[in-house]
Amino acid sequence: MKYAVITFGCRVNQADSLGFEEALLASGATAAPPEDADLVVVNTCSVTSSADQGARQVIRRVARSNPAARIVVTGCYATRRPDELAELPNVVRVVPNDDKPRLISLIHPSDLGDGPCGAAIEPGVAGRTAFTLRVQTGCAEPCSYCIIPSTRGVPRSVRPDQVARELDRVTAAGFKEIALTGVHLGSYGRDLDMPSSLIALLRALDDRAARLPVDVLFRISSLEPMDCSSAIVDLVAESPRFAPHFHLPLQHASDRILAAMRRPYTLDEYSGLVERIRALVPGAAIGSDVIVGFPSETDADFDILARWLESSPLTHIHVFPYSDRPGTPASAMPGKVAGATVRERAQRVREIGQRLAARFRASQIGTAQRALTLEDGSLAVTGNYLKLRIPPGRARNEWVTLRVASEHHGELLGG
Repeated sequence: MKYAVITFGCRVNQADSLGFEEALLASGATAAPPEDADLVVVNTCSVTSSADQGARQVIRRVARSNPAARIVVTGCYATRRPDELAELPNVVRVVPNDDKPRLISLIHPSDLGDGPCGAAIEPGVAGRTAFTLRVQTGCAEPCSYCIIPSTRGVPRSVRPDQVARELDRVTAAGFKEIALTGVHLGSYGRDLDMPSSLIALLRALDDRAARLPVDVLFRISSLEPMDCSSAIVDLVAESPRFAPHFHLPLQHASDRILAAMRRPYTLDEYSGLVERIRALVPGAAIGSDVIVGFPSETDADFDILARWLESSPLTHIHVFPYSDRPGTPASAMPGKVAGATVRERAQRVREIGQRLAARFRASQIGTAQRALTLEDGSLAVTGNYLKLRIPPGRARNEWVTLRVASEHHGELLGG
């Protein structure tokens, strides 16, 4: 059987999709483009209405280009609106998030064939050089705009011993970079029978990785500002096994809007955190998420956001135009911002983000960086998330040392 997996949204979805790929390969299935596949798994996001629309468009496009394809849909949109997706062409099954671990077994065994076991997971599967390791799922935070707690459920953490075994398995398979992810990563361990914490997990992984025969780098995925403790910042600053890369969703810089969003911090607290990171890890990448057009956002609120971002130490920004999610408190709030205004504000923030990214890239010119080769070996990603073209001659998944020669190119200094 030939299969394709199409993924929308967050790193947690990416981790889930990598699990689908691994199970399908192990069953003897082979990867193929969606237009040639017998089975197409679409792993959806539902954080905005645009994400929903994108999933519908892709499903219809696959059905048009490949009328024989059997399409299985999963993810947050599939959990929130299964009936909408079940009505789309060629959709044979809709699998909610809670059933994701059983997704492959829910496919009829005859579809998977009865041949020998297929290829094992290794760097390069689905185009991924790094392995995305999900250590937690679910969220109980009360953010007024977010539908994800209802689609992902309550927080559930993977036990530390299971995380350790998975680390051993994927490093033995050849992976050298591990992206640690969760829906609410900072809540890791609070729900376990023997409660733990994210910093305890990170320290344990740091210790275990030091004893592995593979040189491993951990990259911490999106972390809520209130969960990025001083201990975590210190660990990243001190350990060579953690990438100097933080992603800390701000969402807004107006304290009034932050309160309406039910975000449990102020701009001063967030500013203090990112300034401390910049002081301790001068070359760190610091990314963020920002929502524009939240209900009741005034010109004055937006100006606070724009001014703060322009002078901030952030290095890249993901911009989300506010999108009503039925069932969330924000969807019932008055003061909705006109669509044209939301789009104009989003464009302004994207332009600020482009300037911040260019400023950061320019600041790194001349520095020496360790990087992992991607694709055909002519692209490398540094610990602080610069993607740089390098001279050919390397394979994928090799550690190299390079000098940042320009904003988009590096010169090799050694392996």
